[in-house]
Amino acid sequence: MPKIRKNDTVILRAGKDKGKKGKVLGVFPKRNRAIVEGVNFIKRHTRKTRQDAQGGIIQKEASLHISNLMPFCNKCNKPTRIGFTLLKDRTKARICKRCREVIG
Repeated sequence: MPKIRKNDTVILRAGKDKGKKGKVLGVFPKRNRAIVEGVNFIKRHTRKTRQDAQGGIIQKEASLHISNLMPFCNKCNKPTRIGFTLLKDRTKARICKRCREVIG
């Protein structure tokens, strides 16, 4: 069970976009990387491949290393570490280490 998942809100801890918040669009656990909405933009030069597809310079998000991301708890409104606990129905859940609320 990964600590950072798709649709989590995270804050960047390092890099050119340090301090920015965003939603996780995708996670690549084997490569320890994630794509976050609105941060780490790259410019991609693309060629026109079909008649209807437009070529040119496209700006899109690139992946970041997971160690540079910190989960953000919406309940206590602070960056937090993630813990795990067993709920009453015997399912495993992620919790905020600050306020002990279930995340996602």
